[in-house]
Amino acid sequence: MKEYKAMATGSLPTISSQELARQLQQSPAPLLIDVRTPGEYAGVHVAGSINLPLHALKPEDLREQFPDRDIAVLCQAGQRAAQAQKTLQQSGIEGVVCVEGGIQAWINADLPVERGKGVIPLDRQMQIVVGLLIIVGTALGFWLHPYWLIVPGFVGLGLFNAGLTGFCPMAVFLAIMPWNRSSTSCGVRSCSTGDTAHRSE
Repeated sequence: MKEYKAMATGSLPTISSQELARQLQQSPAPLLIDVRTPGEYAGVHVAGSINLPLHALKPEDLREQFPDRDIAVLCQAGQRAAQAQKTLQQSGIEGVVCVEGGIQAWINADLPVERGKGVIPLDRQMQIVVGLLIIVGTALGFWLHPYWLIVPGFVGLGLFNAGLTGFCPMAVFLAIMPWNRSSTSCGVRSCSTGDTAHRSE
């Protein structure tokens, strides 16, 4: 199994976009998994990657179809990929690295991507929803009844919990919304053929 030139952050190894791009040109290339939502993936993604949203990630399918492949996981900026990496490692899958900085770092490094019609990244969707809830809750608390101030307080508590645990229920909820789901996304089984073709080029 190929050894990655990756930095270690605690027990979770990472890899730079430039190093990953170099390794994707080799054979066997690592399997690149994009754990963003289908809508985000449709907007921009690395050619040859497969889209397995974090909330639908199934380690057993990866273990069955790619038993001897190194795996690199990527998201928008790195947080969701780190969660996916931890999930895969805990399931017994070895050789999993997290792409530093996610797709944004890949783009900033002027590496090639495929673009299409997508949606606003999930982290920005969360910022919009959180901002609206705080504004509406505060306004209603001022104009109607102080009880409405529970809304921004509840939102703040949720963000605090997400920061401590790495789990954000709002992100999970937004990820399964219709606008974040797209027929252009694909799972392990439907993408395995295309991935093989990409590796043989």
